[in-house]
Amino acid sequence: MADEAPFQLLHSEMIQYFYKSNENGEPESGRNISRLESLGFRVGQGLIERLSKDTSRFKDELDIMKFVCKDFWTCVFKKQIDNLRTNHQGIYVLQDNKFRLLSHLSAGKQYLEQAPKYLAFSCGLVRGGLSSLGVKSIVTAEVSFMPACKFQVMIQKV
Repeated sequence: MADEAPFQLLHSEMIQYFYKSNENGEPESGRNISRLESLGFRVGQGLIERLSKDTSRFKDELDIMKFVCKDFWTCVFKKQIDNLRTNHQGIYVLQDNKFRLLSHLSAGKQYLEQAPKYLAFSCGLVRGGLSSLGVKSIVTAEVSFMPACKFQVMIQKV
């Protein structure tokens, strides 16, 4: 638990860095979110490689998603995903009812519009991890109330 606080501080500082670099009069764009997501992608690739090196081969996408929800999520956020749902057609919904990177924001709705920039890095983490396991995907996140969030993973068939 001692490493949780530095991770949350580093995450907050990354967001502040990217958004302060855009204060020179440029209109706000998705560029900062894209940069955070690509940074998360690279970190996710490295983490999943280290985590999965001693595991046996996965049978299918569902096994990969279970690995991400249990082992990967526990490594990064110190808890498992609360709920994993699928339509068995390539769409998975990962629900975290107390997402650690949003827990420092108010539980009210006043910071709801700030949530996407706090979720971009995590979307990249998941997408990068899946990419390293051979699964091409699109990962989006939505927040209806703080600090719960849902990550939607759409598997892209090759």
